[in-house]
Amino acid sequence: MMDIVLIGGLWLDGSAWDEVVPELRALGHRPVPVTLPGQGDGSASATLDDQVAAVLAAVDAAPERPLVVGHSAACTLAWLAADARPERIAKLALVGGFPAADGDRYADFFEAKDGAMPFPGWGPFEGPDSADLDEEARLRFQAAAVPVPEGVSKGLVRLTDERRYDVPVVLVCPEYTPAQAQEWLDSGALPELARAKHVDLVDLDSGHWPMITRPAELARLLAEL
Repeated sequence: MMDIVLIGGLWLDGSAWDEVVPELRALGHRPVPVTLPGQGDGSASATLDDQVAAVLAAVDAAPERPLVVGHSAACTLAWLAADARPERIAKLALVGGFPAADGDRYADFFEAKDGAMPFPGWGPFEGPDSADLDEEARLRFQAAAVPVPEGVSKGLVRLTDERRYDVPVVLVCPEYTPAQAQEWLDSGALPELARAKHVDLVDLDSGHWPMITRPAELARLLAEL
């Protein structure tokens, strides 16, 4: 049995993993979905540091070294956890995203309103990202989406411990292929991962939110890691 820390991306709270959690339990593991400050706990003033602290609390609470799963923008949160606790993490699984570099803003991707970055609608995600979401799933997602505080989205990423490059990484490739991800690695577009010593790439035939559209397949993949 392994603790598997699950970190959802932008606009998601811990309930995003509700269909993955029982699958992981059935496979003999202990899933730990994280509700991030500012994304489901009611805090409008949360910062990136607050979110990192929540992830580290889950890592520190694990009796053994956990697998840390970051989804989308939260791949950077997983990477920040590896930077802060390189000796405490068994492996990282990065689903549909890549870690930002030191000095980058965490996720300043869309316009903020009233101090938070709301879900921008489906326009930016048309195509492979959302092709496997039916209309009902889209409506549920949009209704549950939590605006991300600017203190999170515009927070500066700070990386200090090069031992993070020793933590094994698995890139889970949903809306793009492992071959595409390898091209990005080879081109230098993913500078943090280019320096990682152990990077594997695995395919998952889904859109950007496999915890919603392919929960059983995602759970099996994570269990195999």
